[in-house]
Amino acid sequence: MARKEEPKIQPNNDLEKKIIEAFEVFDHSGKQVVDVREIGTILRSLGCCPTEAEIQEVILATENKEATGNVPLVNFLPYMCKVMIEHRFYPASAEMLLAAFRYFDPEARGFLTKERFTQLMMEEGEPFTQEEFEEMMQTALNPVTDTITYEYYINQLMVAPKEVYNLADSMEEERRRTEAAAPKKRRASSLLRAAQY
Repeated sequence: MARKEEPKIQPNNDLEKKIIEAFEVFDHSGKQVVDVREIGTILRSLGCCPTEAEIQEVILATENKEATGNVPLVNFLPYMCKVMIEHRFYPASAEMLLAAFRYFDPEARGFLTKERFTQLMMEEGEPFTQEEFEEMMQTALNPVTDTITYEYYINQLMVAPKEVYNLADSMEEERRRTEAAAPKKRRASSLLRAAQY
């Protein structure tokens, strides 16, 4: 007997809509499921900057327990809403990035050579994959000077939208306003006491 297809998840707000849209780009079967190997790309497309360990954390929390290797939207959506509201995986600020670049530019030239940048990105800290590195170099590298003028590069990075985090902030603010406006529930005993006096 064929399994009944699950109804399509409908977004309740703009944050959920953005998360669903990012997820659906990688849902090649149209069954609201993605391969676990796509989770890092989905997170980055949402404006998140997770480490590999954090990507694994998301996979562990959202992976289908019966059919490992897949992440269903029904697990991913509530988890990611919570992540966004908590501002986890939030990108570094321009000030933090500038300080990092300046640290690696002790001569204060305002740029890093292609070779030095490659070494830092591929060998220091959490290394990039070759594909990630090549994609980054398309934006970072000045093809005329063969250097990375880091203030220009940081400005390019800051153009990237943090829209999803802004939506999460708006959604959380609305939830707080709604809770504050709701009448406080009182215990029956306190209501009876108040009625007696």
